[in-house]
Amino acid sequence: MSFLEKLLAAERQNHSLLCVGLDPEPARLPTELRALPIEKAVVQFCRTIIEETASYVSAFKPNLAFFEVLGPAGMAALQEIVRAIPAHIPVIADAKRGDIGNTARNYAAAFFETYGFDAVTVNPYLGYDAVEPFLAYSDRGVLLLCRTSNSGGSDFQDLVVQDADGQTRPLYQVVARRVQTWNRASNCGLVVGATYPRELKTIRALCPDLPILVPGIGAQGGDLSAIAPVAVDAHGERAIISASRAILYASSDTHYAMAAGCMARTFRDEMNRVLLRGNNEKPGV
Repeated sequence: MSFLEKLLAAERQNHSLLCVGLDPEPARLPTELRALPIEKAVVQFCRTIIEETASYVSAFKPNLAFFEVLGPAGMAALQEIVRAIPAHIPVIADAKRGDIGNTARNYAAAFFETYGFDAVTVNPYLGYDAVEPFLAYSDRGVLLLCRTSNSGGSDFQDLVVQDADGQTRPLYQVVARRVQTWNRASNCGLVVGATYPRELKTIRALCPDLPILVPGIGAQGGDLSAIAPVAVDAHGERAIISASRAILYASSDTHYAMAAGCMARTFRDEMNRVLLRGNNEKPGV
């Protein structure tokens, strides 16, 4: 099963576009876990979050930085956490890697073979030859940064440049159009921040069939009612709308797992209400 097939199956099974980001911060872990060695605390915390939210999500997204900072023990914890995710739910490595030659090939092998991720986020700045080693894994997803959720993304992503067809466009649109041409194995996708719904709408129009990872709801302030209708494809699918801190740290006490599950369900249900409302408002529906 390819990444896209696995994603669509999970979306349909759980009636969900929600992706839960796994970004464990030691200082924010529940008090009951802080007495444990940090790598054990992180594993227990993430496993519990996974158990409580798995029925409400279409994907999980560990952010590599939160594990790498813990050293070798953190990477061992990451492997244990990935193994704890139900096999039918895709796992996205939020790594934002990008390099050339043997380096890119080793990055791709690390994420897809060593750690067993279904997809990885990749920086397209170095161009096709740096992305191709990831694309060579035709059954895995390669999610290219396009318009990121941070305000500083506009420093480069909004620059108006000349595209291959001679037309001038913002750089993020050039990236979206170029990724379309790289999608020969149907394993490409894009990353577009929830804090930029207008740009997201434009990108979805340019790339009607690509999966789009949309980080930035919850703590970053993305508005579900603005982004959900423009993130999905014509069938209401292929959007991966991600929340991390708002779910992970919905409560800091002993009821953190229950609170995370309730918050995940709330996000899932609100996305579905927004999409249903949008469909009902369409002419002729």
